[in-house]
Amino acid sequence: MTLPNFGQILHALDRFTRHEQVVLSALAVVIGGIGGGSAIAFREGLGAVQYLFYGFSSERVVTFIADVAWWHILAVTTIGGLAVGLFVEFLMPGKRPLGVADVMEASALKGGRMSLTGGIRAALVSAVSLGAGASTGREGPVVHLGASVSAWVAKRLRLGRALSQTLLGCGVAAAVAASFNAPIAGAFFALEVVVGHYSMTAFTAIVISSVTGTIVSRIWFGDFPAFIVPEHQIASFLEFPAFAILGLVSAATAIIFMYSIEISAKVANKTPGPAWLRPALAGLAVGLIALVFPQVLGVGYEATDTALRGQYALWMLFGLLIAKTAATAISLGWGFGGGVFSPSLFLGAMLGGVFGMLATGIFPHLSSGHAAYTIVGMGAVAGSVLGAPISTILMVFELTGDYQLTIGVMIATVIASLITQQAFGFSFFTWQLDRRGLNLRKGREQGLLHAVHVCDVMHSDHVSVAAGASMAEIRRALQRCGYGELFVIDEDGRLHGTVMLSDLADSAFDTELDALLNADDVCRNHPPVLTEMDDLEAAMALMDSVQEGIVAVVDNRDDQRLTGYARQRDVIRAYDRALMQARAEEYGEG
Repeated sequence: MTLPNFGQILHALDRFTRHEQVVLSALAVVIGGIGGGSAIAFREGLGAVQYLFYGFSSERVVTFIADVAWWHILAVTTIGGLAVGLFVEFLMPGKRPLGVADVMEASALKGGRMSLTGGIRAALVSAVSLGAGASTGREGPVVHLGASVSAWVAKRLRLGRALSQTLLGCGVAAAVAASFNAPIAGAFFALEVVVGHYSMTAFTAIVISSVTGTIVSRIWFGDFPAFIVPEHQIASFLEFPAFAILGLVSAATAIIFMYSIEISAKVANKTPGPAWLRPALAGLAVGLIALVFPQVLGVGYEATDTALRGQYALWMLFGLLIAKTAATAISLGWGFGGGVFSPSLFLGAMLGGVFGMLATGIFPHLSSGHAAYTIVGMGAVAGSVLGAPISTILMVFELTGDYQLTIGVMIATVIASLITQQAFGFSFFTWQLDRRGLNLRKGREQGLLHAVHVCDVMHSDHVSVAAGASMAEIRRALQRCGYGELFVIDEDGRLHGTVMLSDLADSAFDTELDALLNADDVCRNHPPVLTEMDDLEAAMALMDSVQEGIVAVVDNRDDQRLTGYARQRDVIRAYDRALMQARAEEYGEG
């Protein structure tokens, strides 16, 4: 047998290392390490902020907060809210906290592109929010930070759309896995929520990244589940209807929870005063709730763990269910940073505890114990809120290490997610995007429409006349106007109206009325307009609604200064070009 020489080995090795999947797998290891490091950095930073505010750094907030004076709690939540409000107002893009919804938008509509600076600032906002006691979750900020770093790496390497989206999913998977010590759930969360498909190329890289992030986290924090609970066994198959009913109740709880955040946000937007002051008011409100129920402060892991061990009375479980819903709605609706995963787990645990106590009291011989229903409730509520039933089922299993109740979690989570989807129409993240006018279900086409603005397709060679222009001037101007529409402006350059040949009627050729008419008399007032920063979707919608092929373009809707005009055929051509370019990228990267 002839052995290959050294040159052949080098040639084969060179071909191997040039293979796209090999390169992507190597990058997945790097992103996994960075994502795990980002999760560690965020948790340590959160701990530092918490120590600065309260004098302790621990997830056992309920235990340590007992030694903190009531006025100290109110002062910290209020001052922390003020700091968050000022930071968001003056340093955050869009003047709002960022989270998982922004990662989904970047993946679906921006080709995996995100700002590293924005990610770091968003992480700081969330760390200060949680450190001050805001009733939100830390997992969403970690996901956003991990995604921002992976997007920065993809940009530095000049990767195309498909590879950038895959690396974005790698960053998300590593962040989730490192946060919960749950590599399986981390991978499936990235695929289910962010990437949106299970292609082998993406799946392989994301799994590698998720495992790497978990290893990094375990090296730093140790290898143990986020919640420690005793094992449970299903007492009887007759319990399955109870799990199904718990799924129904969990759906109602998830819907109420999301509606409460929506209502809170609407109230905040209608409240007079500067926006930067709202988190301070929210902090004061959360602080007042915490004087009665300190369990609502921060991520609430200690309270969730206590509920899983079955150590809360029925009235406490019910009280915490209401208090946490109110505190989280106020925190998120009024401008604090943070996510919803920890709060939804908290609510699910409390709901499951309540349901389990009632079910056990009615059918004691058929019940697995009320603590078992706490685990099932966690999965059902969280899966409904996140819109990720598969990854949530896996995550609850990995968080608790309890295999026996997996079937119960599956039944309740699937039923709750289905009902929530049908009744509410969105997960929490897609609802956030819908509020911004974004619908990921429309896919890539909507992203293309949003990516190109009117200023990219407008013409500036418009012909205009003053509002007092004579009929003779109007006729001469129309002769110079090759597109058949004349714009009438006032002395400040603002759009006053438009004139087409059909608007002149008989006066177009009859000069007897010239002395009595001017441009102001014959123009159409309040014509449809587009702004320079309107996207193609807005332009196409307006042109379709008014049935006009040419629309005036102004600098903004307040000043209405005319800057040019847009033609419908140019808008359609721009969209077609963008679509062809996107398809070429996909084929080139495939």
